Amino acid sequence: MTKASPDSALVIRSINRRDLDNIRVAGATEIASHATEAPEIAKYIQQLRRWYGPMKALTLFPNPLQHVFSAFVAEADNKLHGMIQVSPFNRTLSTWKIDRMLVNLAQKSAKKGKKKEQKAEGQKAEGQTESQTQSQTESKEGVPSVHLGIDVGSRLLRHCFEHIREAQYWISETDVNDTFGLSLYRHNGFQPLARATYWSIQPEQLETLSEHDPDLPNLLPVSNADAQLIYQLETVSIPPLVRQVLDYQIQDFRTTFTGKLKRRVGRFINREENISAYVFEPQRKTAIGFFQIKICRDGSAAHSAKLTVHPAYTWLYPELLAQMAGVVQKFPNQPMHLMSLDYQTEREEYLKQIGALEIEHTLMMSRSVWHKVRESKVGALEGLKLPGGLAGLQPTGTPLPGRFSWDGPALDTPAGDGLTWDGLAWDRFSLENMTKLSLESRSGEGGTQGKGVEKEDGSDRTPFD
Repeated sequence: MTKASPDSALVIRSINRRDLDNIRVAGATEIASHATEAPEIAKYIQQLRRWYGPMKALTLFPNPLQHVFSAFVAEADNKLHGMIQVSPFNRTLSTWKIDRMLVNLAQKSAKKGKKKEQKAEGQKAEGQTESQTQSQTESKEGVPSVHLGIDVGSRLLRHCFEHIREAQYWISETDVNDTFGLSLYRHNGFQPLARATYWSIQPEQLETLSEHDPDLPNLLPVSNADAQLIYQLETVSIPPLVRQVLDYQIQDFRTTFTGKLKRRVGRFINREENISAYVFEPQRKTAIGFFQIKICRDGSAAHSAKLTVHPAYTWLYPELLAQMAGVVQKFPNQPMHLMSLDYQTEREEYLKQIGALEIEHTLMMSRSVWHKVRESKVGALEGLKLPGGLAGLQPTGTPLPGRFSWDGPALDTPAGDGLTWDGLAWDRFSLENMTKLSLESRSGEGGTQGKGVEKEDGSDRTPFD
């Protein structure tokens, strides 16, 4: 599981319990995070310490929660320099997401500061001025601090690419202002997929929306029997490229036993409540709208919602948001967070119309593990000069077309003219014979027209015999 870099002593390995204390003490710097609802670093490490034992035990044998905690750290000289946590995005494990990445630059920066001071004192002793020393140390020590973060992050990403063999696509989500995170992902082959905007609907706006009576006669609760309808709605509402990367399947919209158990645990520990429903179109037998709300019952956090609307039924946005606002009115007054992507222009326009606040802009990026096969050029074989190297295979003269026949049973032709017929082609048949036959047939027809035809036995017969 370990892998060392050839140009440094950096080792990538699985995370241990003792690493959590080192990360917390060192003060890690977060450079990329997929989930915007992820807690702060201190709270995040506290949660890992609390549930490290059960999560680590689930990774030791095959089970539905085997990949719930996949984390790796970068270590050099018995000191941590970074950590990455990944998880599968779908049930088939074809797409994985980067949940959180940490790069610890505190220890390296402290080391460089000490080396800088020692080098400055040595140069002063040799007679160099303080200004020259500062300029030289800045020129030598300024760049490596940036390259160190990119190197550690790249090593962590490549370790995941090489060791998680099930993944075909990787996705990440980074703030648009995080230049270091964006450059890190681009350096490792990630390409932009979609731009996401996170909105916050305040309690006053939710109360105003709840006053409208939604016209949703076919609003039904979601169950496992409706997984195919939700799957069809989700796939038709996203562009083809995003659909290919996310690779949704019907089982991704079914609630398993472990999923139900996780919800119940979250309901009692985190005081959360999940409510979901969809709008059914009876004429076309399909779902045209879907929403899911994660409600915080103790008021310690904002409500988070997911909304999916069929592109041909955008008039459902006011109705569904009114329904969602009416649901959250039964719980503590907290804002509701909602996400929109750049291809959902109608949703963004309506959210701006009701006065929702834009709290964050992120960029979703993706990377495929498949490499393009290098195609050969059209004229690549022309430079080999095969005719000059294989002179014996060159033609000695101009080729002439010739007749061919198949060996088979020789059958007399219906005309009885001595020609043979093997069922596929006429043997010894030429255009000259065909012309001669056509002329004879024409002359015979002209001479016998209106007269009797002589029979084989010498008697005459009329055309009506």
